[in-house]
Amino acid sequence: MAGNSFGQVFRITTFGESHGKAVGVILDGCPAGLPIDEERIQLEMDRRRPGQSKIVTQRKESDTIQILSGVFEGKATGTPIMMVVFNADARSKDYGHIADKFRPSHADFTYHAKYGVRDYRGGGRSSARETAARVAAGAIAQQFLEHEGIHIQAYVSQVGKLKINEAYHELDLTKVEETAVRCPDLEMAAQMIDHIKEVRKDGDTIGGVVNCLITGTPAGIGEPAFDKLHADLAKAMLSINACKGFEYGSGFDGVEMRGSAHNDIFYTEDDQVKTKTNYSGGIQGGISNGMDIYFRVAFKPVATIVPSQTSVNEAGEQVEVVGKGRHDPCVVPRAVPIVEAMSALVLADHILRQRTVKNRE
Repeated sequence: MAGNSFGQVFRITTFGESHGKAVGVILDGCPAGLPIDEERIQLEMDRRRPGQSKIVTQRKESDTIQILSGVFEGKATGTPIMMVVFNADARSKDYGHIADKFRPSHADFTYHAKYGVRDYRGGGRSSARETAARVAAGAIAQQFLEHEGIHIQAYVSQVGKLKINEAYHELDLTKVEETAVRCPDLEMAAQMIDHIKEVRKDGDTIGGVVNCLITGTPAGIGEPAFDKLHADLAKAMLSINACKGFEYGSGFDGVEMRGSAHNDIFYTEDDQVKTKTNYSGGIQGGISNGMDIYFRVAFKPVATIVPSQTSVNEAGEQVEVVGKGRHDPCVVPRAVPIVEAMSALVLADHILRQRTVKNRE
């Protein structure tokens, strides 16, 4: 199976299945001597783990991270860092009824079409359980970026039709972790939570949007023409389970503007080049311009629902599929740390790629 690795210099390879013994990651390219705070890694794992509130899946996993190599006396050695999380609460029997059935909007059919075999237990490799490995590696990337003065903050801006319209600079992002839904507008957060509970009671699911802000990125980061910074961010986000859309800067709203209004005018302040507006989202020509990088990520409703649905089995016969197992009624609360992790992996990789180029010069 190809496609299990991400990044060029700061590179990860994830492994494991939802109902296998473990999921994990091998991280290569982490600079030697970087202090590694294992408690910080575990904190990020706790933010992503299942069972953390009543509005997410009730699968009980501690997601305790174990570092098996690449770290000695609290610092990266420069060798591959291997981290693993052992699965403890998998209930494979919950999936016996779909062993030969294709669940609507899942990867069951496509995996079967590609490989001729699939792990039907919780989706196997296609399960969002795989993202635990990404978050572990992303937590190390974030520690590296903090030494560079770069900070990443994601938050939930929309659940179904409920959304906040304020721009990120109008919000108090210190409040993101104050509610289970991770929306900084506490009044709207309460409405979102109630809505998710209502949807869950109906045996259904709902989608949402996660916004992300990256501050402190210096100008000049990004690789034209095919490895543009925003292109790699888009790939990173679209690789997350249930992600259906990505837009940065003015995004789709920008099509309604004239160029005279949309252009970000340059000026100089304290010997730094800045822009009066930031419709570019901190990236121009695929390279960072030193302004804030911001983007939005859309997530579909989780495909597993309780009501019976018609489908087909591996023999092509029409069958009924009933949703069982434990699933998120809405993915966005747990997607926040995943979006942050993937953002960190992209930025860490591009910064190290930039240094490689300069060292060659």
